[in-house]
Amino acid sequence: MFISVDAPSDLVRRLRERFVETEYTVDGVRERLGDMAASALAREEIVPAMRATRDADPLGTLIRLWWLGAPVSMAAADLPLQELIAAGLLVRLGDSVQAVVHLTPWDTGTGHPGWVVADRKVRPGDPAPRADHVVGAGGASANLAQLGWAAPVGRALDLGTGCGVQVLHLAGRADEVVATDVNRRALRLARLTWELSGVEGVDAREGSMFDPVGGERFDLVVSNPPFVISPAPRYSYRESGFRGDEFCRELIRLTPRHLAAGGHARYLANWLHVKGEDWQDRVGGWLAETGLDGWAVQRDVQDPAEYVELWLRDSAEQGTSSYRERYDEWLAWFESMDVTGVGFGWVALHDSGTLSPVVRVEELPQQVEVPSGAHVPEVMRAAAEAHRLSDDELLDLPLEVADELAEERIGAPGADDPSRIVLRQTRALRRTVTVGTVEAALAGVCDGTLPARPLLSAIAELTGEDEAVLLRQAPELIRRLVAEGFLRVANRR
Repeated sequence: MFISVDAPSDLVRRLRERFVETEYTVDGVRERLGDMAASALAREEIVPAMRATRDADPLGTLIRLWWLGAPVSMAAADLPLQELIAAGLLVRLGDSVQAVVHLTPWDTGTGHPGWVVADRKVRPGDPAPRADHVVGAGGASANLAQLGWAAPVGRALDLGTGCGVQVLHLAGRADEVVATDVNRRALRLARLTWELSGVEGVDAREGSMFDPVGGERFDLVVSNPPFVISPAPRYSYRESGFRGDEFCRELIRLTPRHLAAGGHARYLANWLHVKGEDWQDRVGGWLAETGLDGWAVQRDVQDPAEYVELWLRDSAEQGTSSYRERYDEWLAWFESMDVTGVGFGWVALHDSGTLSPVVRVEELPQQVEVPSGAHVPEVMRAAAEAHRLSDDELLDLPLEVADELAEERIGAPGADDPSRIVLRQTRALRRTVTVGTVEAALAGVCDGTLPARPLLSAIAELTGEDEAVLLRQAPELIRRLVAEGFLRVANRR
């Protein structure tokens, strides 16, 4: 159904005031529903929430109407119904009204309430989504918002804004925000998201990829792009029409043309795992093409069948007559390209101005401390420093152990020596690394006062290691520990 972009500002203002008055906010909904119903909603199960709101109190009515998409009695809905119907946001069904859109509270991280407007969620049994379906904010949106966290910037670009949710996070940190989308309908709903959330001055532009911002540069670019890898584009919010994972590669390749000096880009992405090829080489190659410092992180990987099932569920195609046919077609397409899996993750790029950019690609399946974007500058700085320091510098500069580092010694009960020693970061990225006795001993004595060389000499004497051999091998060991944030050069934070 067409959504009017001409909802009067006064109507939007009154709707916002009603939401605030009834506590139709993230905290208000969570408290009203309780833990069980809220957890079920996160799994797209609405029955507990329907039960929790059956008393038709003002907040429960708003939850049913705008979040759950259920018809509610016109008598119970204390809203300017006729105006909302005229604006295309509600439809009348006899003595009831039903929302045409999915309008939900959102935590902007700024202390100010926000609301996101999108198409109603598609659930099993619903008609197929329209091609220009506008998906609402969810887990991926929250992940990008955490990744996109950064210090205040001048110009920010939300590429592929969709329902406009990332702008809610950018608005308080950027002097100027540009938002683009190939889907004109998405921009209509995004504008309503921004107005309802009190965000003004967004420069919204229609177009694909970087086309709407040709020749312009930004201090921060964020994107939750249409990264789904499928044989044919059916929905603009998730599929681009590029073959395989070429859309994400092209997005990354073009980024340097649109970053200002010192600028950052933060993207969500999918990439293929192909038989006979290391996925890290594949993605690392994309980053190397940019000439920028880059960091790619794989957070999850699915086999082809899991991946197909995920996106067929996304479009509510289970149980339809075409389900098996589309499933088989998708798998056959993957098989034709020797695909063994699909990785999910993020990419961070930084225009540091260096002539020798550093690229790091890794897997981080564990939970990381949020906002993840707060760690990006330090991660990229550490990787660059480890890469650029010579072997002698690594031995002759004072090192210190990173904050919140723990050591675990694993072995059989009563054993004199551990079978494995693990260093574990208890904060930030929570990386772990298995180390030998020498690295563990070095980590135990690095306090920023002495360089590694004399410390290693003492360790060699205590352990009976050949000092010359140890000093030759140590730079490679230290380089990894510095690159991954277990050790750092003292006084360089």
